[in-house]
Amino acid sequence: MNRPVKIVLLAAALLVAAAIAGVAQPHLGRSATSSSTNVTVTGSGTVNATPDRASFDFGVQTRAVTAAEALSRNAEQARTIIDALEKAGIAASDIQTTQVSLWPQTASHGTRITGYQTSNSVQVTAGLGKAGKLVDAAVRAGANNVDGPNLDTATKSSLYDEALKKALTDAKGKAQAIADAAGLSVTSIVKVTEGSGEPSPIAYGAADTAVGAATPIEAGTQQIQAFVTVTYSAA
Repeated sequence: MNRPVKIVLLAAALLVAAAIAGVAQPHLGRSATSSSTNVTVTGSGTVNATPDRASFDFGVQTRAVTAAEALSRNAEQARTIIDALEKAGIAASDIQTTQVSLWPQTASHGTRITGYQTSNSVQVTAGLGKAGKLVDAAVRAGANNVDGPNLDTATKSSLYDEALKKALTDAKGKAQAIADAAGLSVTSIVKVTEGSGEPSPIAYGAADTAVGAATPIEAGTQQIQAFVTVTYSAA
């Protein structure tokens, strides 16, 4: 065999060896991938709370022939209500004006102004134990519009955190149940989205504002709710 033939055979042998090496190590140079599935669920958590604060809007409406007279009378009565609230133990910094309005009154055909009506409202928040006395004090001072109570708790933030933890536990249980049914196991959290729920409203009985009888304000129970949407990785 002459020299050129030997060179060709050697080159062919090297190509075959390289090809065999490539087949024997197919994944060199790239990372291996694993199969996983995402499971998305919504969890909820609820914590019961006893309200310890109440807020009210106390207002007064007055009428007069002229706008200036209506506004002046209303301002005087509003000041009397504010003074009564302060005497009942409410600090001036906790009394906030929420509305002052003035509008004309017209005859039945609507073309002639017969007078003016004005209103003034203040919002007050206090401990639940003072709530009934505040209603009585405001009404006796001339308030002819009472709106409330809006009940709340001073520890709502920490109670919401507790509800949030329960929501996450609920979501994890749901995700694991789905994974079990599919023959998988939950491995890690991919994404969490938070939602929230306002405390459930509480109804209360009609107010009794008779002299000598404090208006009853019952605390009842509120439910503080939290919601989360969680995406888990399962394999």
